[in-house]
Amino acid sequence: MKLNILIGGKAGQGIGKISSIVSNILAKYGYSTFNYRDYQSLIRGGHNFNILTISDRQISSNGSKLDGIIALDDKTPELHKEKLKENGFIVSPESFEDLGRNLNVALAGALIKILGIDKEILTEEIKEQLGEEAVIAAEKGYESQKVRFNLERQEKDIKIMSGSQAIALGAENSGLDFYFAYPMTPATEVLNELAKSKKVKVFQPESEISTINIALGTSFTGKKAMVGTSGGGFDLMTEALSFQGQSEIPLVIYLATRPGPGTGLPTYTMQADLNVALGAGHGEFPRIVISPGDIIESIEKTNEAFYLTQKFNTVAILLSDKHLAENEFSFDKKPNEILKIEERTDTPGKKIIKKSSYEHDEEGNTIELGEIAVKNAEKRLEKEKQIKKEAEKFEMFKIHGKKDSKNLILGFGSTKGVILDSIEDLDVKFLQIIYLEPFSNQVKKEIEKADKVISIELNSTAQLAKLIKKQTGIEIQNKILKYDGRPFTNDELKNKIEELI
Repeated sequence: MKLNILIGGKAGQGIGKISSIVSNILAKYGYSTFNYRDYQSLIRGGHNFNILTISDRQISSNGSKLDGIIALDDKTPELHKEKLKENGFIVSPESFEDLGRNLNVALAGALIKILGIDKEILTEEIKEQLGEEAVIAAEKGYESQKVRFNLERQEKDIKIMSGSQAIALGAENSGLDFYFAYPMTPATEVLNELAKSKKVKVFQPESEISTINIALGTSFTGKKAMVGTSGGGFDLMTEALSFQGQSEIPLVIYLATRPGPGTGLPTYTMQADLNVALGAGHGEFPRIVISPGDIIESIEKTNEAFYLTQKFNTVAILLSDKHLAENEFSFDKKPNEILKIEERTDTPGKKIIKKSSYEHDEEGNTIELGEIAVKNAEKRLEKEKQIKKEAEKFEMFKIHGKKDSKNLILGFGSTKGVILDSIEDLDVKFLQIIYLEPFSNQVKKEIEKADKVISIELNSTAQLAKLIKKQTGIEIQNKILKYDGRPFTNDELKNKIEELI
């Protein structure tokens, strides 16, 4: 069973609150949900919408056709009615105009009735989220509708989280001391989440350049530091990134990408910053680039990033995007046990420590001797090998689908969910690449087993396919690319895969 419900209106009308109320109730009822948020770069007005997908099985993407529309304004049905199924429903706001700001609460109640869920459960959720006063509006919405779908309670322990919340939790689990960030969509939510933490100190400097330099200074003292930004902010950090390569001060960077170049589409999604994550900064120095694909991986891989950076005094970039960062996913699994991170010994107070951007000798003194420069370069190359050996203890990639299939799909990051939803009944194996640097040697072996290989990416130049060619020498001929700022829908992607296999 799958239902796609669009909830639309103007920015500021509380579209997200409807999704929150309904998703929480459905989770308690044992149903999986995926809540996609589509919004313009406006504080008020315009047209925003969520698509809430509901399933009795794990779901991480939307379909292109709608089972219903919940409208907070008259514009929403006009914009989306062409995607409404023949027997689909529309709930309009006219009957609830007297409710003012509680219009969205009434519409949440209306949707709960349509799904066939008991009013008592709705009332309990409204009291918990909004208090007694909002119950009247919810009940009015509930009584206005008839049951269309009789959802029966399932005995599942479902939780809901956004990618931003998962990154924040993974950082907190890792013993993060300080988080520095200058607000930039879609990375800002991690800043907001960690600001609630009683364990982590959060600071917003005046710019991205200040952000990363303050973080490096903090890390120098022995504290665990992390920065967060999106593509434009990351561009400003690249000089300090090179400083990290020379000084070897550990740092974790959360890079939540959006479409570029320039300001691009600031509130939409894309996977176009893989190249800059892999190559930003001048000179040659080790780095780790990890791209989680779901909530559990976001928690676990953040923990791994801290473990590796602290062990090897290097930089790790957690590569995400707006789709994973801001949308809400349900899940019923628990992450792995938290990794134990050893305390560093190379910090001031324990001995004299010198760090600078200059090439240096073993005591940190500036040098210009060619033989020492060569020795240091070779040490950095050796460190890359050590990082890769250590990373192989973790899941650098995962294989999903039919393990013996000769049709192989390649992907990374947030496309994981929609790929899994699209290949449920297809003769396909999916190789999800999580560690993009270091890169697993096993990827080449898996590709060589396949007859048909397809790279699926949210960018226009197939950056993952190019990375694979660089790392393996294999050129991927078949590519499914999308770069309009919107994610794939599962039926759209399934059709494209079927055309190629």
